Amino acid sequence: MVKPKVGFYSLTGCQGEYLTILGMEDSLLDLLSLVEVVEFKLASSVELPVSVDVAFVEGSVSTKKDLEYLEEIRRKSGTLVALGNCAVWGGIQASTTGTDWKDLMRSVYGTDENLYGFLGEHKGLSEVVQVDYELQGCPIEGREFTELLVDLVRGVRPVLPDYPVCVECKLREIPCLIVERGLPCLGPITVAGCDARCPSYDTACIGCRGPLRDEANVSGELETLLKRGYDRKTLIDLMSMFGARYGEVAKLVAGR
Repeated sequence: MVKPKVGFYSLTGCQGEYLTILGMEDSLLDLLSLVEVVEFKLASSVELPVSVDVAFVEGSVSTKKDLEYLEEIRRKSGTLVALGNCAVWGGIQASTTGTDWKDLMRSVYGTDENLYGFLGEHKGLSEVVQVDYELQGCPIEGREFTELLVDLVRGVRPVLPDYPVCVECKLREIPCLIVERGLPCLGPITVAGCDARCPSYDTACIGCRGPLRDEANVSGELETLLKRGYDRKTLIDLMSMFGARYGEVAKLVAGR
């Protein structure tokens, strides 16, 4: 049986997704034995300039180099998977959307010069190229990655969560942190898949898995939390930490 060729590529990010994968010590070798890895810089110096059946990409599109690299990856891959919040929504760095890039350069490097070919904003992959699947999270869940990779190897269309964290709270019978304690929980607008980890520890969801694409009711969440006494700026800052590129959140950021 010919194994599918797989590449793991990085743009602007912390590589937390790949640290998660490499940390799956009990299953990693069995999992990777299903494929032929042609590039995985965090794990190996091997780099084969060949087309791949599946390209996993983490990090945001932030520089001209990122953009050109991603377009090359898209051309040479059959299936492209965005891994993690940076690749899906631009990551925490996208919370600077709308800020003049020169102000960012001055605040970090003390210069107006564009040192790294910065594009002026941090984008998710789907804003630039066609993406076949998105695995959200900051970082991703190892269990979800395993299921996705196995499905792709078997030729099965992966099924990813299309419902909010609130559903997982209900299934685990976790009391609603907004209703019961008045906490600014983003579970209603955040895509599930973490098994409601933070709410299970009585901690409000901060939305690290990113918004539920095309379905997150941001205005409803904002109205609910404003009625609980939270100020608008605090709530928009919270929502934009991992979801600044989501349509409704972007409008709130632009209008404040």
